[in-house]
Formats: sequence, C-alpha cells, structure tokens
Amino acid sequence: MACSRQWHRLVGYTAMLAVTSLTACQQQTSRPENSPVVVQVETARLTDYAPVVRLTGEVRAQVESDLSFRVGGRITERLVNVGDHVTADQVVARLDPQQQQATLTAAEAAVQSAQAVLREATSTYERQKALLVQGYTTKREHDQAQEAFRTAQATLDTARAQLGTARDHLSDTVLRAGVSGVITARKAETGQVVQAAQTIFSIAQDGPRDAVFNVYESIFTCELADPAIALTLVSDPAVTATGSVREISPTVDRATGTVRAKVAIKHPPAAMTLGAAVVGEGRFQTRKLVVIPWSALSSGNGRPAVWTVDPQTKAVSLRSITVDGYETGKVVVRGGLQPGEIIVTGGAQFLRPDQVVAFPEGAAS
Repeated sequence: MACSRQWHRLVGYTAMLAVTSLTACQQQTSRPENSPVVVQVETARLTDYAPVVRLTGEVRAQVESDLSFRVGGRITERLVNVGDHVTADQVVARLDPQQQQATLTAAEAAVQSAQAVLREATSTYERQKALLVQGYTTKREHDQAQEAFRTAQATLDTARAQLGTARDHLSDTVLRAGVSGVITARKAETGQVVQAAQTIFSIAQDGPRDAVFNVYESIFTCELADPAIALTLVSDPAVTATGSVREISPTVDRATGTVRAKVAIKHPPAAMTLGAAVVGEGRFQTRKLVVIPWSALSSGNGRPAVWTVDPQTKAVSLRSITVDGYETGKVVVRGGLQPGEIIVTGGAQFLRPDQVVAFPEGAAS
C-alpha cells in the first residue's frame, strides 16, 4: 500500500513537470511573435518612363491579289510555282478549251446564218420599196418586208455579240498574271476541275512593301514619341530601314487576340525580301510613373498589390495597385501608389495586415 502511494505521487509529479515545461515552451515560442519583423523597404518615387516596344513581323507586299479563271473547266497546264516572279503578260495556267471552242464554232455559224437571212430580207425590202413607189404592191406587204429586214438585222447583231462572248470565253481558258509580282500561293493542280472565279494562284505585286505585325490592342493606348518605326532584318541585323504605320485593322483576331498593324517600309533594302522576318521598334512618349522592384509585388483579392509601411507606427497594410507594364526585374505602376510612400521590397511573404516591422535606418530615405 505504501509503495502504491509513492508510485502515484511520482506519476503526479512527473505530469506536473511536463505541463510546466510545455507552458514554458509556449511562452518562449510566443515571444518572437511580438518582436518586429525585419524587412527591406524603399520609398516610391516618380520616374521618367519611356517604354520601348519590339515586335517581330513579316515583310509583305502592300498589294496582294488572287488569280482565277473567268470560266470553269479542267486545268491542262500549270506553268509557274510558288516563289516564281512573273510579268503582267505571262501565262500561268491553261484550261481544256474544247467546250469553249465548240461554243465559238456554233456562234460563228449563227452569225453566218443571220447574215444570209439579212441579205434575203434586205433584197425583199428593197424590192418592196421600189414596187410601192410604182404602185405595184400594197402598203401591208411593204411593211411586212420592212419588219422582216429589221428583225434580221437585230438577229445578226445578237449573233455577233454572242460570237464576241464566245471568243472571250475561249481566251479566258488562258490565265495570265495581269500584274508583275511573285507567286505566293498555289491552290490548284493540273487535272483539277475548277469553277469560275476559284482562286488558282495568289500573287504579291511588285512595288511598295509593308512590315506586318500582330500586336495587342493595349499598345495603342500610348502615343509614340516618334512616328518613325525602326526596322531590322532578323537574319542580318546590319540591314535596317524605317517605316511608318500605314494601316491598323479595326477588328481583333479571335484566335490570337491581336490586331494586325501594317508599317510601310521607306526605301526597303533588297535584302528585305517577301516573307523576311523583321523586328520593329517603337518608343513611346515619356510619362511620370512609379517603378518598383519585382520583389515588392504581392497579391490581394486576386489583384496586384504591395505592402506599404506607415512611417509613424511602422505597421504594414496591403495596397492594391494598377500595373502599367512589366519589365525585367521591374514593375511599372500606373495607380495606387503615391510618391513618398514606403513599400516593402523584401520579406513581404512573412507579413500580415497591421503587423509592425523594422528596417535599417535610412533605408526608406
């Protein structure tokens, strides 16, 4: 019995020591939470910000057109390939002309028949006129002969018009370039049956050249400092040129979310051939904005934010900001920060609202 009482006293004493030790550990653990967190800070200042945009585009002709036959039929010859340079009168393809030749033969026969009918009607009409003057015919027969003459004359005119159309259709079985340029696409092959106006080739006409870029529409919210766009050939940076914005698409491409912009190249070098990749560079107007290091950027409610420090209490608060743009190692702030405010640039991951922080003297000056 005495041993049992001693045993219970020992167990109780051990439990009391454990509780005392746990309380001491909790007190020791909670003490650092009351001490200020050391962070790195910086004072927000307005900076002259002149962003430069660089985009890669492609050299294209200012005028591109499609070549097609005016009549349908089966292609018997294809005389050019993609990349070939053609002249205005050069034949690029031919259709089987049998159907058009048969139509032309029938039109020629119709003209000959109408000519024969007109000769007979003319002779009858002239005879009726002479007889009417001599009184050997009636006015009715004269008028019928006159009407037959006019009908024959109109029939001949119609036959001649149809003959001209048949000749045009026969000539339309030969496809000519129409303009000087470079073939950029082929959309039909020999033996293929095509419809009238179906595209056979695409041609980039000789003459002025454009540098075509796909840009995000947010770029157009800023004004260029200089309307001249510097262009550099990707394959040879020594080849340069300048250009000016000639055309901006009024719609946004649904697939890419971009807007097509065309820059007219002034005196394009020979090395800037069709399809060549170029880099376009434009500089925007200088603006006064706050630029902060990327390490200062946090997130609040799904929006960009920074931690600001109250200079009196050293307490921090999360401030939402509006970002104008991102650069290497920098974030350009358009709104939400005022010059002179102190922001946390290091250690923000350990902060909570109203927490007191500490930073070296002079770090926020």
